[in-house]
Amino acid sequence: MVEEFINPIDPDKITETPSTLEYGHHLGSAVVKPEDQGKLKGRALSAMDHQTDMQLDQIYQQMQLLANQAKKLNDRKGISEIIYMAEIRFEPLINHIYHLYENMDSSFLLSMIAPNQWGRSKKSFNFIATVRLLADHTWDVLEKNEGFEFDVK
Repeated sequence: MVEEFINPIDPDKITETPSTLEYGHHLGSAVVKPEDQGKLKGRALSAMDHQTDMQLDQIYQQMQLLANQAKKLNDRKGISEIIYMAEIRFEPLINHIYHLYENMDSSFLLSMIAPNQWGRSKKSFNFIATVRLLADHTWDVLEKNEGFEFDVK
C-alpha cells in the first residue's frame, strides 16, 4: 500500500495558482519593489503642469497675435472712414502712397504731398498719417501721428 502524501506546510500559506500572486513566490521570481506613490504622483503632477503651461503659453501667444491683427484691422477701418469723409481733389490709385492731414477747422484732407515736401504753407495742416490704398479700398497705415486715434465707433 502506498502511503498518502501529507504536505507539512499550512494550507493557508500556499496556493494552487501561484501566477496570480502579487509577489514572487520562489527564488527565481522577478524582484518586485513597492513604489513610493507620493513620488510617482509628484512626478506626474510636475509633468502635467509643465505640459499645460506650455500649451497655455501657446494659446496666449495666438491670442496676442489675433489681438494685434484685430487692432491693425480696426485702425485700417477707422482711417478708411476718415479718408472717405476727407476732401480728396484727385482719384486715388491702388497701391499708391498718400498723406492725410487735418485742417485747422478739424476737416481732413488727403494729399499726394508728403509732410517734408510742404513749403511754408504746411503750418495750416496737422499731419495725421501716411497711407497706401489697398485693393479692397481700405487704407494701410504706413506711418502715423501717435497723438491721433483712428478708432471710429
